[in-house]
Amino acid sequence: MHSNKYFAPVLWGSMFLCAAAAVLSLCIGSICISPVGIIRELAGGGMASNIIKYSRLPRTLACMTAGAGLAAAGAVLQRVLANKLASPSIIGINAGAGLGVTICCALGVLSGWMLSLSAFFGSLVTVALISVFSGRGGISKTTVILGGVALNSILNAASESITVLNPDVSIMTSEFRIGGFSSVSASKLLPAAALIILALIALFTLFNELDILSLGDENAHAVGLPAKKYRALFLCLSALLSGAAVSFAGLLGFVGLIVPHLVRRLVGSESRHLLPVSVFTGAGFVTLCDLAARTLFLPYELPVGIIMSIIGGPVFIWLIIRFKGGHSND
Repeated sequence: MHSNKYFAPVLWGSMFLCAAAAVLSLCIGSICISPVGIIRELAGGGMASNIIKYSRLPRTLACMTAGAGLAAAGAVLQRVLANKLASPSIIGINAGAGLGVTICCALGVLSGWMLSLSAFFGSLVTVALISVFSGRGGISKTTVILGGVALNSILNAASESITVLNPDVSIMTSEFRIGGFSSVSASKLLPAAALIILALIALFTLFNELDILSLGDENAHAVGLPAKKYRALFLCLSALLSGAAVSFAGLLGFVGLIVPHLVRRLVGSESRHLLPVSVFTGAGFVTLCDLAARTLFLPYELPVGIIMSIIGGPVFIWLIIRFKGGHSND
């Protein structure tokens, strides 16, 4: 059991991680600028101000927004589906959002609200399929995860088919399929960020309902909570968070798996502790991974999705062994 006395220091630690990652992301690159220099450049419009305003600042905000959204989505999915291995990238939600974005690009829409909404609807359809599948009697938690993995493959295959049939889409979505922030722009980021913020605000008013729902339908009905309605609501919010993040960050993997698991070990599973710390930790984690991806091999830059896969793959294998398909209760 985790004592509540650990929540405050862990929360402050996650906020410090997030802030430190943001400062490092703004300061470090092909040209290194001190924190004081950042302020001076922004205030005085110096030579490096354009690099900060039009490259590093949007990219840093995009990393933090995507990390917060994906981590929160993973934490909610793991509570709603009662499976510690559930995450947007594992069970196909990111792939559904990716298919929505690919279709949107094939129709000539490359930014704005339509891109974010297409990603949301793609992830929402995937969530609906997973919800119907997981609600069938006799379906184990492991089977739900395996079904999600299969659905993930199907949706990725559909996206790849579109890019093969339309080579222009393949060029436009090459980085998107791996996940990265090198081409992020305000027109892509702002609509998606607004959706993520709204979804997080909604989640932060529903801590008690999420905790009750995680105890099972019978317990939820016993206290007067309509389990099916709230499950649908939480799955929709997860789809909104994931879809909005994917619309500008691409198919980033494992954020929604690694971060909630780490946070749960520090502060427990209670939603009012798990979600805020996951949001800040996810934002800092993705920002640091992106910083590593663009600085470790200068002058070359790796898509951050490669870094995520290198970290997340072994962690996922370890979690499968430890939790035996999500059945462990610890």
